[in-house]
Amino acid sequence: MDIDPRGPRFGALITMVVFAVVLITGSVWLLAAQALVFAIATVFGMRSAPYGLVYRWLVRPRLGPPRELEPAAPPRFAQGTGLFISVIGIIGYAAGITPLGMAAASAGLLAAFLNGVFGLCLGCEMYLLIRRIWPGRQALVPAEADKEVPI
Repeated sequence: MDIDPRGPRFGALITMVVFAVVLITGSVWLLAAQALVFAIATVFGMRSAPYGLVYRWLVRPRLGPPRELEPAAPPRFAQGTGLFISVIGIIGYAAGITPLGMAAASAGLLAAFLNGVFGLCLGCEMYLLIRRIWPGRQALVPAEADKEVPI
């Protein structure tokens, strides 16, 4: 399914603010809320992503339809990557390893900044690189399978 590429960028701007506030306050609860947002998008898809719903209901009607759509798989993978980073940050803050929590929140802030401001989605680029290196399974058929089998 294809999505409006402006939606994930809008979500990245909100995520950027959330990660900045997490870095300023050290709030494990706010980071957990962001992880929940990532989890919803990862598990249920980009059309169910909370920031995507805000975009679709409040912002997109004012902008009009997009000129082009993009596949949902790369941004969905990026949401999973954000979830992973957020969980590491939660572990860091909750366990009292503040530098770990700050490093994870900083990585999330950087990724969200690059996507929101410049349209460079690091998680999407990772997805595409992984797909090039490790393409989907192809049916491996031994040469003998081509021959007719006697009954």
